[in-house]
Amino acid sequence: MLDKFITPIIKPLLTPVVMLMHKRGITADQLTVVGFLVGLLAVPLLAFEMWYGALVAIALNRILDGLDGALARYANQSSSAGGFLDITLDFLFYAAIPLGFILANPEQNAIAGSLLLATFIGTGSSFLAFAIAAEKFKLEKPQFKYKSFYYLNGLTEGTETIALFIAFCIWPQHFAVMASIFAIACGITIFTRIHGGYHTLKQQEADANKAAENVPSSANSEVIND
Repeated sequence: MLDKFITPIIKPLLTPVVMLMHKRGITADQLTVVGFLVGLLAVPLLAFEMWYGALVAIALNRILDGLDGALARYANQSSSAGGFLDITLDFLFYAAIPLGFILANPEQNAIAGSLLLATFIGTGSSFLAFAIAAEKFKLEKPQFKYKSFYYLNGLTEGTETIALFIAFCIWPQHFAVMASIFAIACGITIFTRIHGGYHTLKQQEADANKAAENVPSSANSEVIND
């Protein structure tokens, strides 16, 4: 929900760093992989209840995630392969953080963490499934034109998820409550994405079928006029 407001503010701040990285020959894909590995360090840190160390790893992961896309656009290296790598590793990272809290305190966090992971699957699958269909119909991306795939909005997006992870690390004793509340919000996102996505694609298919039916009739009228 907040991504479309936060992204335009952050992008200009990354430009000087992106220019320096480009001069050093660093590629966007390299940043994606390094950022993912750094983010995974949060899992053992969380498991051993090293909350602020995990927070640093999470923050570095998100910084590098912002830099990789900016670098790809600056260096004209944007590609479907890079977009695929980026979004796949992002979703793996998102799933890894609740797992870390479950490992830290299975008795207290297992149910809420599992519920959150289940809803993460729902938000991720609805997000990516619509992106595939949107590519088929060549749907425009008015709010996220720089993305390599269609970015379907929702109540819980990247900004909200990272804010949640930060809150987890600051108040780990309240993980179960916060995870449960966010899982409900994810459930709302899943519903709105499925409902909105389904009807959008139904309309696109109807428009495409109507256009296909009109093509022969137009061709026939031209033949008759000739």
